[in-house]
Amino acid sequence: MPQTKTRWINWQQPMKHVLTACAPLLLFAIYSFGWRVAALAAVVAAAAFATEYAFTRRWNEPASSAVFVSAILFTFSLPPTLPFWMAVVGIVFGIVFGKMVYGGFGRNVFNPALTGRAFIYICFGNYLTAHWTAPWTGFPAGLARWGWTAATAPPDVFTTATPGSLLKLSADTLAATGATAADLSLESLILGTTPGVIGGTSAALTLLCGLYIVWRKAASYRIVIAGFLGYFVLQTLFWRFGPADAPDPLRAALAGSLVIGIFFYATDPVSASQTNPGRWIFGAAVGALSATIATFSAWPAGTMFAILLANMFAPILDIAIRARQKRRPTGGR
Repeated sequence: MPQTKTRWINWQQPMKHVLTACAPLLLFAIYSFGWRVAALAAVVAAAAFATEYAFTRRWNEPASSAVFVSAILFTFSLPPTLPFWMAVVGIVFGIVFGKMVYGGFGRNVFNPALTGRAFIYICFGNYLTAHWTAPWTGFPAGLARWGWTAATAPPDVFTTATPGSLLKLSADTLAATGATAADLSLESLILGTTPGVIGGTSAALTLLCGLYIVWRKAASYRIVIAGFLGYFVLQTLFWRFGPADAPDPLRAALAGSLVIGIFFYATDPVSASQTNPGRWIFGAAVGALSATIATFSAWPAGTMFAILLANMFAPILDIAIRARQKRRPTGGR
């Protein structure tokens, strides 16, 4: 793995590619929600680096550049109004218990960004599910604004629902919320003009940035392809033969966290499967679990928990695959 070491940070080339891909998403988030997003990302990055370096300095090692990837991806998973201190609690927990307790970079079982996100999702559920703001549109949009908080957002920009949660509502309930067809239109979901997490509102931009890291081989195409196939196959079955409120696969995929989840979180080179056959199975499991959790649970999206569950079984999967490969005859095929 190409890397450059400094006194403070070990810069790995794949992590540089991921950070490059995240830059357009961060700029779009600032455009949509204001400069508060940039400040939140900076605070989270500083807290993540300080937490990891507190461990690595005792081992006479620099922190890994992966810590900044974890920080930015953690920030992308948050509502734009989340209080700064909650974000710091989440990323510190994620770095410590999702990474450093296993021995640091290259040894962690779970994705650190999602570990931290899951922790604050459980501890501060109301802030993670009910405090959303509509993005600004029309230049200069958020480029000329600081951004709203849960305490200061006026009623005309504050909402308690994202497209993913609106899709789970019946027609009558949806009408009672004041939502319109434009809130769930494919155009809105693709362009990112609807409320959502900081980094995943625009499916089109997320797709382009995700394809970049696949092209630069910083993400496994096997996980990506299998993830989307697993999702669309199962979600199509749910839509056609399952619960009456199961949304169509395309709208469901664009309205939630599936696109950014599969491209940027599921492809974490450490917590995902390490074998090529395992990557196909791992990706398919993430996609299928995402569809299942989103359809049958109270959560509007299931990608976060799907990835963490798949992380749990990835080492066992790799052990089984390697053991099978060793037993395979070495003669002609």
